[in-house]
Amino acid sequence: MGRIAVIGAGMGAMAAAARLAVAGHRVAVYERTETYGGAVRRFERDGFAFDTGPGLLTLPAVWRDLFIKTGKEPLEDCAELVQVDPSSRHLFADGTQAALPNASRAGVVDALDEALGTGAGGRWGDFLVRAREAWDRTRRPLLEEPLWPNWPVLAEREPYPAVPHKRLLRTRRAATLAEIGAWELRDPRLTALLESHALAHGLDPRVTPASAAVLPYMEHAFGTWYVRGGMRELARAVYERCLARRVEFHFGTEVTGVLEKDGRAVGVEVAEGSSHPSGRDGGLVAEADHVIAGVRPARLRELTQHRLDDDGDVRPDTGSRPRRFTVLLALRGPREAGAVHRTIVHAPDRTAELDSLLSPPSVPARPTVTVLRPDDPALRPDGDHESVVLSAVVASEAGQLPSERREALADELVTAAEAVIPGLRERILWRETEDGDSGGVSAPSLAAGEGRFLHPANTTRLPGLYRVGGWSHPGGGLPHAGMSGALVAGLIVEGPEFRGSQ
Repeated sequence: MGRIAVIGAGMGAMAAAARLAVAGHRVAVYERTETYGGAVRRFERDGFAFDTGPGLLTLPAVWRDLFIKTGKEPLEDCAELVQVDPSSRHLFADGTQAALPNASRAGVVDALDEALGTGAGGRWGDFLVRAREAWDRTRRPLLEEPLWPNWPVLAEREPYPAVPHKRLLRTRRAATLAEIGAWELRDPRLTALLESHALAHGLDPRVTPASAAVLPYMEHAFGTWYVRGGMRELARAVYERCLARRVEFHFGTEVTGVLEKDGRAVGVEVAEGSSHPSGRDGGLVAEADHVIAGVRPARLRELTQHRLDDDGDVRPDTGSRPRRFTVLLALRGPREAGAVHRTIVHAPDRTAELDSLLSPPSVPARPTVTVLRPDDPALRPDGDHESVVLSAVVASEAGQLPSERREALADELVTAAEAVIPGLRERILWRETEDGDSGGVSAPSLAAGEGRFLHPANTTRLPGLYRVGGWSHPGGGLPHAGMSGALVAGLIVEGPEFRGSQ
């Protein structure tokens, strides 16, 4: 079989590598850092451990499928997955709060009726029914198949259904998430609940198509999961599965270019001092029949001078994308009984928060803050301590945030979390901040929106060169990264006529 060179050891890249190795290919992964996992990172200090990337998992079937297709041991034998219940608790701007059961429509309806008033749960439940219709219409073309050559059909068609309007005696179709909130949910707290799913991916609900209703639906339908020991354990399991399938990893090895010959990608060139031993014309190279790039679009453009897309190809929004800012808290004192794994503290001024995402304001609005408190002994030195992760999506700024801004923003997140964790400030032993990559948060691919919410196809105009990971089809997020790996492997094994799993 063929030789495969993979640039980067992110989750999507490793998913592709494992599948291709099982298919008989010789796979080598070149990663410029010293570890695997991409955005699925971990920070450790003084016996505390923290996930600094994704903290929870939806749609675990994607990763279960990877383990089924690449070996005898299922995912559950390699990593312990547990359902998070309640799935989340929400603290709204008016002081009300609601805890939502995991993967239970009836339970969520009852919880919202009790917390927000009779009728609120019913409106949310009806919304989930319509969101399922959007999911059914888009699941296969957006997640399970390579991007269609006639992708504009996806860009033009809004899959979220129209809703009958009793007073107008006609149906009305929402074009954005904000319109769903205003027309169908009719409660600022339900609107905040809906829009928090978009904000988590750096999306402004005022311009995000209504098709993004699939984001809360995925969480509702397939549940919210945690990997015991931290989400980094999922990355470890995938890495070890790659090793078991004899995938080669070269860490500390920076790829400096994609080699081309006769109009085709034929390998990669790596920097001097890398771990790869072969050389040609004074440079270090790795020849390959196929090259898979698990890197950001700007980085891929640096690696090849070849034009990778046609004029008619997807043109996603390339403007400045919001970034994720994270505060890691080492706390003295045990986690109190009844503490919830995930709490979302909504912003006091939703409009100001959305406006602040567009550009760094002179006086930033307090963002919506996610508080993660996993009850996991592996993440703390002993039962008398607790590790907590606070995160928010904020406006992108050039380079890393200045130290004064970082500390001020960290204080804002801690202040928000005080509503969740009793005596928080007195319990803090130390804190660390993680400033997300200035490249911004990558959202999942979405239908409608004139194609601005789609991602470039996994294939490129350069034969033999493929894209994988959160910045290619089908977009960002752990489930989508795994799907991109499956799509790339299918395209290489079965050829350009591959149409996804049946």
